[in-house]
Amino acid sequence: MYGFTVKTPDSFEDTIARVTQALKDEGFGVLTEIDVAGTLKAKLGLERSPYRILGACNPTLASQALEADPDIGMLLPCNVIVRQDEDGVTVGFMDPQAVLNLVDQPGVETLAKEVRARLERVREAIAP
Repeated sequence: MYGFTVKTPDSFEDTIARVTQALKDEGFGVLTEIDVAGTLKAKLGLERSPYRILGACNPTLASQALEADPDIGMLLPCNVIVRQDEDGVTVGFMDPQAVLNLVDQPGVETLAKEVRARLERVREAIAP
C-alpha cells in the first residue's frame, strides 16, 4: 500500500484548514497546493468534485533525507490529498515508508518511520 486515509464530515475548506494546521503542528509546511479540480476544469472543461494535493515538507527531516541521498528529492515532498466525496471529505497521506523503501541508504528507513509517525499523528488530529 502506498498511503493511508481518514474520512471527515467537515466541509472541504474546513478540512484543508485543519490539515494545514495539523501538519504545521508536526513541523511541516505546505510548499505547494494543487487544485486538481480547478485545473481539470480550466484545461479540459471537466467538472469534478473538489480535490487538492498539498505538498508537505518538514525542513529538518527533508535536510536529513537529502544528506543521506541527494537524489531523494525526486521523492519529496510528502503529498497529502484532500478530496470531496459524496459522504464527506477524504484526506489521504502518502506513506513515506513505502516510497522511501526505494532508497537503499543507511538511516533512510529510520527517517521514513519518523515521517510516517508524524503524518499518522496528523491523521489522528483530524479524525472525527
